[in-house]
Order: sequence, then structure tokens, then C-alpha cells
Amino acid sequence: MPCYHCQKGIIHGHSHTHHRGVAGGRWKKRAPKTARIFFPNLQKVEILENGKVKNVKLCTKCLKRIKKDIRDKKKPFLTVVKLQELKKDYAEVEKAPATAVLKKVKKLTSNKISLK
Repeated sequence: MPCYHCQKGIIHGHSHTHHRGVAGGRWKKRAPKTARIFFPNLQKVEILENGKVKNVKLCTKCLKRIKKDIRDKKKPFLTVVKLQELKKDYAEVEKAPATAVLKKVKKLTSNKISLK
């Protein structure tokens, strides 16, 4: 199933070892190239579409773009349910004084990333 927005999907390619083989290019000694599949990094998310919640898969590149649009106060191309909370947090950080901003940023980063 491809990305809901950009349609990024499975790509077929070759895995190639870095073994050089022998001089003269004899077939048995050549570096082997085997077929493989490259999968996109798809994440399950809930979006709002026509006022209804819909479960879709988005690639991380699209998710990153949505987060950046929210941070830069632009209208994102999709409305992700979980990121609505993030949008509110960014708005609160901007209105608060500098000391409160530092506390809020620490709180946001500690909730999202655990170093354990």
C-alpha cells in the first residue's frame, strides 16, 4: 500500500556486494548482484478528511513536511489528528515569556524523546 499523499511505494532494485572479483571478469568470480525490494518508511496516522477521521499510511517525508508547515504557520496539505495537539503547543510557546518558553520546550522534548 503506497503513501496516501505522494504515492511512494515499493521499488525493485539490486543488492550489490562490494567484492571486486578477479581480473578478466570471469563470470563465476564476479561480484554477485541479487534482486531485492526497497520499502518506503510508512507510518499509520489518523487524518481529518471532510470532517471524518480516516486511518491512512503516510511516508515519513510527508509527515516531516506537515510538521514543518505547522511550525512555520502554513496550512499543511493534510490535517493529522495527533499533530493538532502539537500545533496548540507551538501557539502556547510563542505567546509565553522567554522563561516559560524554555520550560515548555523542555517539556515538549522530554515527552517526545526518551533517552533510555
